[in-house]
Order: sequence, then C-alpha cells, then structure tokens
Amino acid sequence: MLQTIWAVIVSCGIIAVLFAIAKINSVFKCPSGNELMKEVALAIQVGAKAYLNRQYSTIAIVGALVTAALWIFLSNFVAIGFIIGASLSGIAGYIGMNISVRANVRTAEAARISIQKALSVAFDSGAITGMLVVGAGLLGVAGYYFVLTSLSLETRLVTESLVALSFGASLISIFARLGGGIFTKGADVGADLVGKIESNIPEDDPRNPAVIADNVGDNVGDCAGMAADLFETYAVTIVASMVLASIHFADEFKETMMLYPLAISSVCIIGSILGTFFVKLGSSNNIMRALYNGLIAAGIFSAILIFGITNFMFDSLTQEIAFAGGTFSPKDLLICSLVGICVTGLLVVITEYYTSVSYRPVRSVAKASETGHATNIIQGLAVSMESTALPVIVICGGIIFSYVFAGIFGIAIAATTMLAFAGIIVALDAYGPVTDNAGGIAEMSDLPSEVRVITDALDAVGNTTKAVTKGYAIGSAGLAALVLFATYVEDLEHYFPNINVEFNLQNPYVLIGLLIGAMLPYLFGSFGMKAVGRAGGRIVLEVRRQFQEIKGIMTGETKPDYKTAVDILTKSAIREMIAPSILPLLAPVLVYAIINSIAGQSSAFSALGATLIGTIVSGLFVAISMTSGGGAWDNAKKYIEDGHFGGKGSDAHKAAVTGDTVGDPYKDTSGPSINPMIKIINIVAILLLAVLA
Repeated sequence: MLQTIWAVIVSCGIIAVLFAIAKINSVFKCPSGNELMKEVALAIQVGAKAYLNRQYSTIAIVGALVTAALWIFLSNFVAIGFIIGASLSGIAGYIGMNISVRANVRTAEAARISIQKALSVAFDSGAITGMLVVGAGLLGVAGYYFVLTSLSLETRLVTESLVALSFGASLISIFARLGGGIFTKGADVGADLVGKIESNIPEDDPRNPAVIADNVGDNVGDCAGMAADLFETYAVTIVASMVLASIHFADEFKETMMLYPLAISSVCIIGSILGTFFVKLGSSNNIMRALYNGLIAAGIFSAILIFGITNFMFDSLTQEIAFAGGTFSPKDLLICSLVGICVTGLLVVITEYYTSVSYRPVRSVAKASETGHATNIIQGLAVSMESTALPVIVICGGIIFSYVFAGIFGIAIAATTMLAFAGIIVALDAYGPVTDNAGGIAEMSDLPSEVRVITDALDAVGNTTKAVTKGYAIGSAGLAALVLFATYVEDLEHYFPNINVEFNLQNPYVLIGLLIGAMLPYLFGSFGMKAVGRAGGRIVLEVRRQFQEIKGIMTGETKPDYKTAVDILTKSAIREMIAPSILPLLAPVLVYAIINSIAGQSSAFSALGATLIGTIVSGLFVAISMTSGGGAWDNAKKYIEDGHFGGKGSDAHKAAVTGDTVGDPYKDTSGPSINPMIKIINIVAILLLAVLA
C-alpha cells in the first residue's frame, strides 16, 4: 500500500510539472504584438532579469554561510536539505518571473481580440507558476525524504534535514519578498508622486522615467516574490506536519502518518489542475466570478480526492489511531482537511470584502477622499485595523475544530490542506502582475482605447486577487507557525528531557519573550516601510531630474532614460533588504544567548518559546492589517478613477493617490514579508535546539 502511495505522490508532482510545460507552450504560441509592444516588453524583461540575477547573487553569499554553519554544527544531510530548499524556492521565483514578463505582452495583444482571450492568456501564465510551485515543492520534500529514509538514517536526523529544507525555502522567500517589495513599491511611489501628482500625467505614461521600473517591479515583487513565498509556506507546512507525525505516532502508524500530508498535497494538485478548466467568462463577463469558479471547482474536486486517498490509506475510516495524548480516526482527519478548505474559502471571501470596489470598506475610503488627504489616510487606517477581526476569528475557529477532532496533528492537517491549494492560489496571484503589465504596455504602445478598457478591467480584478492571495498566505502561515511552535515544544522534550520548561505568565522571562516576540513584526515592518521610503525618494529625485534636464520628454519628442531608474532601484533594493532579512535569523539566537547568560538554560528556553508565540500573534495582526488596508487604499483610487466622486484629476482622486502611495509598501512590502519572517524565527529556534543538543 505504501508503495502505491509513493507512486501517487511522485506521479502528481510530475503531472504538475508537465501541466506547467504544456501551458508554457500554449502561452508562448500566442502572438506578441507589434514591434513597439515587443520593445517595451523586452525592456521589462531585461530589467527584471538583471534585478533577480543581482538579488540571487547576494542571497547566495548568505546562503553559503548558513550552509557552512549547518554542515559544521549539525550534519551534511542537514546542509544538503537547506541547499535543496533554497534552490527550489529560487527556481520557482525565477521561472515565475520569466513567464510573467513574456505573458504580459501576449495578454495585451490578446486584449485586441477579446476579454476572454486576454483572461485566458493571463490566467494560464499564472497557472504555470502555480503548478511549478506545488510540483517542485512536493517532489523536493518527498524526494529528499525518500532518499533519507532509503539510507536508513535515524528518524531525528531525517526530520532535522527536512526542517533545514524548509529553512532554505524560507530564507530565499524573505529576501525575495522584501527585496522585490522594496523595488516595486519604490518605483510605484516615485512614479506616482512625480507623474500623477506633480506632473498630472496618466499612470503608465511613457513619458515617466520610472514607468519601466514600475512594470519590472510588478514581476519581481508580485510574481517572483509571491512564488517564492508560497513555495516556502507550502514546503514548511508539509515538513512541519511530517515532523509532528514522526514525534506523535508509534512505529505502527508512523510511516503512514508521515506520508499522509504528502498524499493530501498530491491529490490537491489534481484538484487544482481540474479547477483551472472552469475559469471561463460567462454571458455577464464577470471576471472575478470566472476566477472564483476555478477556485470553487478546485475545492470540490480536492475534497473528493482527499476522501478517496484517506479511504485508501487506512483499513477503515473509523479505525482507532493512537497518538501521544489519545486516539482519533481517519474520519477525524477528513474533517480536519475540510476545516482547512473552509478556512481557505472564508479567508478569500473576507479579504475580497475588504479590498474589492464592490463593498463598503473600499467605497468608504473613496468617500473619505472627498474631504482631503488626511481623511483618506484616517479612513484607510481604520479599515486596515478593522480588517483583522474576521480573519482572526475564522483562524481561531479552524484551530478549535481541528484540535477537537485530532489534536495538534489535526491543526497540521488543516494547515496542510490549506496550502495544498497553493497551485491555483498562485495562479490567481500571478495573474495580477501580468494584467497590470499588459495595461502598461498598451498605454506605452499607444494601442486603441478599447484595449486599455479591457486591460484595466482585468487589472482591477488583479488588485483584488493579489490582496486575496496575500490574506490566504498570511492565514495559512499563522497555522503553519503554530504547528512549528508545537514542534519546538516537542523537540525540547526530546533533546532536553531533564530540563523543566514551562510557559507560565508568572515567569518574568516568559513575559519578556512575549513582549520581544510581539515587537519583532513591528520592527521588521518599520525596516521595510523606511526602505521603500528611501528607494521611492531616490526615484522621485531621478524623475524630477530627467524632467528638468532632458528636453522634449513632456512633448514626447525624447524618450526618458528608463535604465537609470531601474538601476537605482536595483541597487537600493539589494542594499535595503539585507538588514531586515537578517533580523529573524539573529533574534532567536540573541534571545536564547542573553537570557541563558542571565538566568540559565531553562529560563532561556521558556523565553525563546514565548518569543515564538509573541511573533506569531503580533505578526498575524500586523500582516493582515497591512495587506488588507493597502489593498483598500489601492482600489479606492481605482474606484474614483472609474468616475466616482469626481473621477480622475479631481481633488478626491489626488487624495486617493496619496492614500494608495502610503498603502503600497503596506500591502506589497512589509505586510507580505512578515509571512516568511514568522516562520523563519520558528525554524531557527528548532534548529538551534538541535545545535545545542
């Protein structure tokens, strides 16, 4: 039976990759427009490739140091796991970016034919990235697990090596998310402040020297960054669930339960692929409904397939499975997986409510813009804080239901099922920057106005899907981090059975850990916001300089120097991403070292565990607030541009542009980067225990 499960896991991973290759051929066969369109698209491709090459070169230095440390202090298998995770995460982001920068011009050309054709090209390009993420993630984790077990290594070394794999993915993810976010929002802020507000020229106007950098940023931030981000969360969650299974279950069930998260992830790949065929526009031409049809279909197919694989793996759905703390049945695990599907659906709906132009929150921000810049900011901040309530209540409900049915392993299964939808979720997200770029190419290539109408409609939905996927990623990261914390507690008992560690609030070191942990997301977010401010400031000065010194830009007689703006942002993003990315690596080590020197190892372990909890709780609120609030600001501007409250050029529109500029680093830099940050802190703490032991 286990051999059959292995065959299913490997086959599904290969199917995901083959599906992506087939879609690559389909997208690349589409026409790429006229020579001017190709010229603009090539400039975006060159800029994106140059940035990612320099970013990965910088990350490689940090990665080499971490690899050496893991090899010296733990083992070669742990170091190899780190290399595998980092490499696959980097590849997922790199391929995703390369697909995106080639699909954008084809989407613009398809918009000259019909909205359905443009939607198909954009969504298919996103599906390529999504399926490569889950395919590489599944094959990477399952393949390395198979190799480790084939070598008959002890279970603890196997789990340490898998944790290191997830650590490698997380490290790449935080650099990709933060660096890409600094680049894209530095460009966006600079382009908007000088172009829209000071010079009163349209968005994506070819006269703006920062417009190519803005389009490059969409790809390196929203596409490459999100791909690396969700690859990391996907791998981390599977690994954490497998580690818990290795700890909680006796030998009779251990191997089956370690394979169960992989099995769920594999069948959900098939469910997601089937879901992509349901993304079709109906007679109403409702783009959001077409995308949601695919997501709903993926959920239904996946639920059926999870039932099938669970029924196959166990003798009976009611058989008793013993674990540390009691018993549960496969039926209980099925319920936990359904909880994960329901939490995913609810988070998507809630995030759309707070970021779509169709509902009260966004319209309230647009309405507040009528009375000025300050009232727009006040209302946007209010919406961002309000937006944390419902997602947290849903996550709490998911934790309670899962725990009641199958304990901490039930929470792990719910989180695994949530992340098993990463394929189609990434497709929804990567669709966004493609349509955004398509609109920019249409504007810069002077295509007919009806083309821009189609790309704007696709882009407006893309703003919502990007916000929705960020909400999904953060919610799933919260559950994944909780599972990682449980792993930390279990590892403490394994490595240090003679040390009594209690997380009692009367212990001052526990309280200190909670406060430090809660502080870290705020400090990390501050680093990201200030980095965007500095990068955006440099672009503001550069755009002003070009407008003043290069004659003929505003009349269209002379082209701006796009390359200089891209180069400025590349250098700024690479430089600015280092310090905040190092923070989650050093924080757990410093907390342990300082408290250990003051009060001993028991208090240090208590403080470190409390730091992890503080980071998870605070990080969840800060990340949701930033991403939903930033999305609301962005779409409030879009709502006004559609002709409400005075339309483009009105005082309300100028106030909304200010709000959108504030919201940009919120939703695309600091907020999403907190997702990998909270998991890196937990993973470093787990590996620290192994080093100390």
